[in-house]
Formats: sequence, C-alpha cells, structure tokens
Amino acid sequence: MTIEMPQILTPPAVEADEAGTRLDRWLATRLPELSRTRIKALIEGGQVSLGASTISDASLRVKPGQDFRVEVPPDAPAEPEPQDIALTVVYEDDDLIVIDKPAGMVVHPAPGNPDETLVNALLAHCGDSLAGIGGVKRPGIVHRIDKDTSGLLVAAKTDAAHRGLAAQFAAHTLERAYWALVWGLPHPRQGEIEGNIGRNPNDRKKMAVVKGGGKPALTRYKVLKSFAGGLLSLVECRLATGRTHQIRVHMTHLGHPLVGDHTYGRIRTKGLKDLPPDLRERLGSFPRQALHAYLLGFLHPTKGYAVRFESLMAPDINALIHLLEVL
Repeated sequence: MTIEMPQILTPPAVEADEAGTRLDRWLATRLPELSRTRIKALIEGGQVSLGASTISDASLRVKPGQDFRVEVPPDAPAEPEPQDIALTVVYEDDDLIVIDKPAGMVVHPAPGNPDETLVNALLAHCGDSLAGIGGVKRPGIVHRIDKDTSGLLVAAKTDAAHRGLAAQFAAHTLERAYWALVWGLPHPRQGEIEGNIGRNPNDRKKMAVVKGGGKPALTRYKVLKSFAGGLLSLVECRLATGRTHQIRVHMTHLGHPLVGDHTYGRIRTKGLKDLPPDLRERLGSFPRQALHAYLLGFLHPTKGYAVRFESLMAPDINALIHLLEVL
C-alpha cells in the first residue's frame, strides 16, 4: 500500500511592505493554490510553523524576513463512494470537467439519493486527477441542475478552479442558456421575467414568485418555434441569476409551464383533442420537465480565457419536437 506523504510548502520570506498583514491573508497571497479557508484550517490544525515554533493563530501579523513552513496533509478520501457510471464528458483538463448530464441523474448525494449521483460518477472518472477541494478528494460542485433536467454542468477539480468558478457564479457573469418546451405561446415572443423567488408560502416543498421576500431573479426568454397553432412553444431561456427551479417557476408565473413539469405545470387540455392520439399520449405522459441546459460559457478559472460549450437537444425532448414539426 502506498503511503502518501504531506506536501511541504515554503513560500519566500515576508517582505518589508507586507509587514502587519494577517498570516492567513499573507499565505493566501503567496500560495494561490490554497483557499484562505483551507489555509486557516491548516494554521489552526498546527500545520504551519515559524522556525521551531508551531503557529496556530491565523490572525498573527507577519514581520519582515519571517520564513513560514506549511505542511499540507494528503487529501482525505471523499465520503461518497466512487462508482463506475458512464458519463458524457464534453471537456476536461487539470482544473475542471464539463459534463452533459442525462435526465434522471441527481448531482449530489442527499437523503433519498445516497449514491449513483454525478458526484459518485466523477469520483470514479477523475480518480487521482482530483487535486482536492478543501482538503478532500472530491469534485467541486459550484452549480446544480435538477435531477430531471438534462444538459451541461461544470465541476472543479482543484481549489483554485473551485474559487474561480464560484466567484463567476456569484457575480452572475457566466453565460447559461436552456431550451424549454412549454404549453402555449408566450406574448410577447421575447422578453424578461422578473420576480423574487422564495419558498411557496402554501407549500414549502415548492418555490414561487413571492412578494416581500425571496431572492431577486431574472430570466430572459425568446420563442424559437411554436407548434399546433400555438398550443406549444420551444423557448430559449437565459439565466441572469441562478435560483432554485428558476426557469420552471418563472415560466409558470408567465402562464406557460413546461411540458412534463409535474411540480409546477399542468397539462393544457384546450386543443389537445385535435392532435394525433400518439402525440397526445406522449405529451400527457412525458415523465420529466422538458428542460435542457444547452449552453454554458465562462472564463477559465485558472487560465483566464473564455470557453463556451454547447449540447445537442436531449433525445426525448427532440423526439417530441419532431412529432410536433410533422403535424
């Protein structure tokens, strides 16, 4: 059995203009591969020394000429078990991985879904290429898409990439676009949906557009095609914010819920009788919200250049659209 040894880091000595800086802040500047939170944990865990003395105070003010030594223990094994689950990898490098997630896959283990998640699959796929997030060998999940939503998702493989991606998500600077098959024809055909999203006061398991609470949310939409005389529409939705169930809640609020959304939607009966029986049956029994994350763009968190990824429409939604197009 291979025993992993701790990594010893010895940043250059404190310079005169750095005197008085907190130790955790100074180390975070000198060791950008480690987050400040991780550095603080190392200090408090007795992993930082000055000469023969162990330093355990993250707020210590550094002095010119001081040489600190940081001992970084091997990353602890991740709690979720790696599982050999097939993944569609759109892009991967040493810092991050972009996945085209199928509908039905949960992103992160949780009560009711302890395994067979995207995290379990990433742990097996990435293996030793995971540098660790916060001292644990795990992928850094910076955003999620619902279990029954398909499409693109990025995960970090290093602390530095995790911080960079998280900052972009917090600042809402990423480009994210979805295709949604909705009931009806939105009017106008292009516009914005604004409205704070929070817990539905009548059903705490659902989200809703709420007044006097929640978090600000903005969705920009555009009708791409309409079908069956406006009975259904294919809509592109672009997220300016990223709230739980945002597109599903906003489109329902607009009066155009997603096909197959059994939480927020309902089947439109008007006009259904004029459709062929097989199409009527497929629309009524579609097993998930017809939502696909087809576009994801961001600045590479460690290289700085722009990257942009696109995904083909999920096969099950595409089959529905094909049937609507040949009416």
